[in-house]
Amino acid sequence: MSDRKDVTASAAGSLAVVLVRPQLAQNIGFCARAMGNFALDDLRLVAPRDGWPNADALAPASGADWILEKARVFDSVAEAVADCGLVAATTARERGLSLPVLSPARLPREAAARSSQRTAVLFGPEASGLSNEDLAVANGLISVPLNPDFSSLNLAQAVLLIAYEWFQAAGAVETRAAQPTLAERAAVDNLMARLIEALEQRGFFGVEEKRPTVEANLYALFGKAQLTKGEVGMLHGIFRALQER
Repeated sequence: MSDRKDVTASAAGSLAVVLVRPQLAQNIGFCARAMGNFALDDLRLVAPRDGWPNADALAPASGADWILEKARVFDSVAEAVADCGLVAATTARERGLSLPVLSPARLPREAAARSSQRTAVLFGPEASGLSNEDLAVANGLISVPLNPDFSSLNLAQAVLLIAYEWFQAAGAVETRAAQPTLAERAAVDNLMARLIEALEQRGFFGVEEKRPTVEANLYALFGKAQLTKGEVGMLHGIFRALQER
């Protein structure tokens, strides 16, 4: 699907995807499509080989035209990340550099812990990857655990992995907020009072000495259930139907 969706600022996040000396405009388009899937729209290009803009990127973008239209071009990596507080570089091999190595899932947590500045992720040219000069501006490396017998990723796949983890982390708060609203404690207590009264009328408690323990267990049972407002209302309806019958 290529439908553009409006997303919240937190989902779009503050992540810049920086393609360093990309060789094929088609790959830029594929990367834009991957970014659009996960609500990213800050695409930065450093010295694209075939220049920019390039019509060859449109078809692979599959409708993510707004990302291509916003893409900015820079002459150097340093210029491209000048406004970013955390710069992470993707690499497929050990470079012997004294930089922390982050997984894609850890990157959003590291970014959140540092500051509210933008985060940039560097992706190297398709054929050679990032040079040591490119890595000089980075303060972290991203390594993706892959099958050691076949660890080949294309450029868009690498962007997709990072974008997915970033979107998941940014969307976690939104997902929790979208969950049904839990019932207030007073509403649960009211439900429990009704249940206990009904059970008492039918002689459920039996031995009076054990009643406090039984009541406590009932409260614990419904407390662990984390009832929503709708569920409390449904249970009231069930109790009412049973009592009427």
